[in-house]
Amino acid sequence: MFTKLRNRFLIVNMATIIFIMLVAFISIYIITCQKVIIDININLEMVSDYYHKKKASNDDKSPPPQGDQTGYSKDELLPCFELKTDNQWNILSVQSKLDLENQFYEKIINKIASRNSSNGRLKLNEISWAYKVEKNQSGFSVYALDVTSELKVVNNLIYTFILVGIMMLIIIFIVNRFLANRYIAPVKEAFDKQKQFISDASHELKTPLSVIHTNADVLLSNQEDLIATQLKWIHHIKTETERMKLLTNDLLYLAEMDDKRSDIVFAPLNISKVVESVILTMEGVIFEREVNLEYHLEPDLNTFGNVEQMKQLVMILLDNAIKYTNHQGLITVDLRKRHHEILLEVTNTGEGITSEHLEKIFDRFYRNDPSRTRKNGGNGLGLAIAKSIVEKHKGKISVKSVPGGNTTFIVRLS
Repeated sequence: MFTKLRNRFLIVNMATIIFIMLVAFISIYIITCQKVIIDININLEMVSDYYHKKKASNDDKSPPPQGDQTGYSKDELLPCFELKTDNQWNILSVQSKLDLENQFYEKIINKIASRNSSNGRLKLNEISWAYKVEKNQSGFSVYALDVTSELKVVNNLIYTFILVGIMMLIIIFIVNRFLANRYIAPVKEAFDKQKQFISDASHELKTPLSVIHTNADVLLSNQEDLIATQLKWIHHIKTETERMKLLTNDLLYLAEMDDKRSDIVFAPLNISKVVESVILTMEGVIFEREVNLEYHLEPDLNTFGNVEQMKQLVMILLDNAIKYTNHQGLITVDLRKRHHEILLEVTNTGEGITSEHLEKIFDRFYRNDPSRTRKNGGNGLGLAIAKSIVEKHKGKISVKSVPGGNTTFIVRLS
């Protein structure tokens, strides 16, 4: 699916670029051609003017020197000639700065005569000529100018456009393919995560539903027994429904966090008091698990955020620490300000987390030890929710751990 999406993106993008390049190249070509034509016409007028003035001054064939009354220097004259003919296009005289045979002049006059036009261009012996015809009393005056170099520039422009166009398209295609892969990668990753999320959620719901279904069948098969004798099955159903409730609540919460349109109220809050209130709430649970707790909270640290979400964040980190702290182990909560950041660190002793698990610890439904997590009542969503809360508050969350040693979750808030 994403390959087709990428290819469609490339086709549309390349088609748009090709169209723009064609418009640009054609525009440049037309403008260049018009300029060349204008320059040729100007040069023809110069040739005509030169021979008119030369005739008026009764000068010879050689180019007039600098300062001559015709006003032209030798360097300014172009490769051209003048032919005078009668009304039947018979050549009467030739004035030329070029060393050409009479047969050539006959051929060019025949071509011009056959066209019956006052100006134009023709090609003879691989040389391109621009000509101008003037009618006079004795016949015609034909002025011709070698424009091979000018037309060659136009022709070379076409080859240049083709070569440059192909090179540009190859480069643009490579760049577009790279960018397409780069932009589609996060979309594909999000799609894959969504698929995995749905698969994991279905799997998580399947287990309690199976337990409920089995226990319900047991109850139905013993309809004559008293409820008191069937309490075990009822408690199993109750336990699994509670688990399903927690799971669905977490799923709904994650969906709400993912929804950018959801309205979350942010306000100034005292993060020191928030952390302290959560610690006091969970002291009973910590005591029951027979683990030790130490906390160091810098007073009156203020930030901007949502109070309920901050409480849930601290509760998730503390609950996670309680679950994975070894018997008579130690949980340390440290809250302080460093530079322009507020740092919350929750550290616990225990088995630690290996490096391959650290990279995935915040993924949804990810469990370091699945059997132990189920035993502790976890569903693998707590740390994913914690990460979503921190990101909503424009903060960062990270973890560092030593296998067989301490594990520390670090939250940075501005």
